[in-house]
Amino acid sequence: MKSITSAMQLCSTIAEMRSAVGALKAKGLKLGFVPTMGALHQGHFSLVRAAKKTCDAVAVSIFVNPTQFGPNEDFSRYPRTFDRDRELLEQEGVDLLFAPATDEMYPAGATTYVTVEGLSEKLDGKSRPGHFRGVSTVVSKLFHIIEPNVAFFGQKDAAQVAVIRRMVRDLNLPVEIAVCPIVREPDGLAMSSRNRYLDPEQRKHALVLSQSLKSVKKLFAEGERNAPALISIGRSCFEACPNVRLDYFEIVDPDTLDPVETLKQPALVAVAAFVGTTRLIDNVVLE
Repeated sequence: MKSITSAMQLCSTIAEMRSAVGALKAKGLKLGFVPTMGALHQGHFSLVRAAKKTCDAVAVSIFVNPTQFGPNEDFSRYPRTFDRDRELLEQEGVDLLFAPATDEMYPAGATTYVTVEGLSEKLDGKSRPGHFRGVSTVVSKLFHIIEPNVAFFGQKDAAQVAVIRRMVRDLNLPVEIAVCPIVREPDGLAMSSRNRYLDPEQRKHALVLSQSLKSVKKLFAEGERNAPALISIGRSCFEACPNVRLDYFEIVDPDTLDPVETLKQPALVAVAAFVGTTRLIDNVVLE
């Protein structure tokens, strides 16, 4: 693998980013890309490290994408910690940081969207109408601007991964999608930028998400293959935790996000719930 050693370059316009990427590509370097909305945690850094392992250069984007938030969601209060994020990415040895303003990504009067029909209405898409349209639109724009060889995503966003994989396939985009394992706190809570909204009491209640998945995993290991039975054990964990409001608990095909009745091949157990006003997601793949 070729190596480059220089300070991280910060680009705030599409023209600057294209120029910086062009310089790397001219050297024949393999480019890895990690798209983020900032408020970075160890889950994000695990993606950066995976990219560094397999690519010659790494680009990261920080952009809180307005089109993936619904009218009553947390866009305005979504955590923004740019200076800290930039410092940490520099320490991780990232080569390029793309941090555009909203009007750079969405020119005035923009009306073009990318929609992955049939997938975008499932799981989080069902609970958050328009969410995946916003995700697929911004990710396709980022792929178009950065032209990475490989893009790295976290397994925590399993439904998003399914949508993006389908979009890449359907639009013949020349990028490989790499999915990295969920990074958890020592007590099992999946790392998320939204965890910082939780007060200490809510933080304890939030563990019901990972505990419900653990119960399902245990029952599956004991030989249960009936999805409704597995879902029932997962849901019962929430019944015992009235401070958390379950959004969905489903077992689906990881690629199509369609519900499965009997587990004969790998299946995604996905959960979303509200702890106070904070919506958290988690999942596990049974195989």
